Amino acid sequence: MSKPVIFLRALEPEDIDLLFKWENDESVWKVSNTLVPFSKHILRKYLENAHLDIFEAKQLRLVIDVAEKEAKPRSIGAVDLFEFDPFHNRAGIGILIGETGERKKGYASAALEKMIEYAFDTLHLHQLFCNIREDNDASLKLFESKGFIKTGEKKDWLKTKEGYKNVFFMQVINKKDIIF
Repeated sequence: MSKPVIFLRALEPEDIDLLFKWENDESVWKVSNTLVPFSKHILRKYLENAHLDIFEAKQLRLVIDVAEKEAKPRSIGAVDLFEFDPFHNRAGIGILIGETGERKKGYASAALEKMIEYAFDTLHLHQLFCNIREDNDASLKLFESKGFIKTGEKKDWLKTKEGYKNVFFMQVINKKDIIF
């Protein structure tokens, strides 16, 4: 199977409606530690600062666009670097395919690869990390497929209506450990 054709792009002011939809989707709040909806006002303020350099903002969010033959690309999600630490050369990484009908098509894998390459080849990071809830099998499988390994477990870390859930801390250290 060929890899999907996607590209990552900077946030634009016209992305406000997409962000509003994705950030306020209660089904993903359990993996994003969100407890309340975001207003368009707050999201506009976020977009006003989205142009800041990662060294200044300590985070970077890029929109995942799917390239279509002779059609306008469609935006399906976002990939983030967060808690960027240029001294220790590390950052957290997260991904969301916000359009549920676009999941399980290889887009997350392709976008994650592009962001990992950017982190190691452009930012010259030493490591990336992520936190994944124990019952998020799709994300665990995705990150493990890229070379991330479980290096820790946060016990009873997240309170849910089903009870407390553990979270795995995962890392990929050094570019040589990455699997593409």
